[in-house]
Formats: sequence, structure tokens, C-alpha cells
Amino acid sequence: MAIDRTPVLKRCRALDLDPVYLGIDKKSKRNARSGKKLSEYGSQLREKQKAKFIYGVLEKPFRNYFAKAQKLKYGTTGDNLMILLELRLDNVMFRLGMARTRKEARQIVDHKHVLVNGKCVNIPSYQVKAGDVIEIKEKFKGAQRYKDILEVTGGRLVPAWLEADHETLSGTVKEIPSRAEIDVPVNDVLIVELYSK
Repeated sequence: MAIDRTPVLKRCRALDLDPVYLGIDKKSKRNARSGKKLSEYGSQLREKQKAKFIYGVLEKPFRNYFAKAQKLKYGTTGDNLMILLELRLDNVMFRLGMARTRKEARQIVDHKHVLVNGKCVNIPSYQVKAGDVIEIKEKFKGAQRYKDILEVTGGRLVPAWLEADHETLSGTVKEIPSRAEIDVPVNDVLIVELYSK
């Protein structure tokens, strides 16, 4: 499996991205950007790399998400792309506050700690649907790991389209989010322009 081993804060600086969006509170010292202006293609590419980096998706799956977003009958392709990325199981775990970062959420899912509607799911890219109930398996609920996670994420705001219960380490997808509810700093219009060349 391909893994991006670039240091996270270095990558954030390169993409002009605040680490907070990755669940990292540490403010990186921003070095002044060189006066070099990005070309139209450069800024489109940067937006795509930003989205891939935030959600931890590699090129081929990202292209598949884009193709799927184009086929959906409702909404714009850009909005649909962001909604599909937001509905990944690892992202939903992160949003519910059951993981400090999306990377940690992916690991928790990989290690078979997660149940969706009572069934074990170990695929981080699994697409959740409205009404899905996501919870940590009973035997892991008492683990120190989750106490530590909740200590960090307890104050984090859970988006309106999700409902989290930190007592029982579970959450519900109340509805499919709208693009306005997705707070990632990605200009999806530029990604659509890039792929439609």
C-alpha cells in the first residue's frame, strides 16, 4: 500500500494549509511565501493536492471519487466530491471525535474496532449513509486509548449532520451533509476545472 511519508507540517506549509484541519492543534510557524504567483494550473493542482492530503486519499481513489461525483444526478460535481470525501468512515470517526486525526481514525477502522449498524467494518473508505450508527466495539470501549482520545477531542465541535455520544463511544449520521456544512478550506471549483481539461 502506498503511504505518503512527507512530514505533515511541512506538507501543510507547502499547501498553505492550517494544520487545525487535520486535527493538529500545533500552529506551525508560517514562513512567508515567496512572491512567486501560481499559474492557473498551479492553483488548481494545489486545491486537488489539498483535498487529497486532508482526507488522506491517493490519486487513483480520488479520481474514482471525482468520476462518481460527476455521475450523481443532484448538486454540482465539486459539492458532490466534497460530500463523498466527507462520508468516508475514517472521516466520520474523526468528525465524531473518536480519533484525534483522520490518520488515527483510519488505523482504528483498520484494526477492526468499529461497528457500523452492528457489523464490523474495517474499510476506512466505506461510505456511510444517513441513519447509520457507528460505534466502537464493546470490548474496546474501556481501553485507555479512547479515554486519551476523548480528552483531546472532547471540546471539538461535532458537525450538525452528525450526533455523537461520547459516553457510549457511538454516533449517528443524521443526514447527508451539504457543502456549506463542510469546513475544509478547499476550492472544489478549481478541482473540477482541473479534471475537465
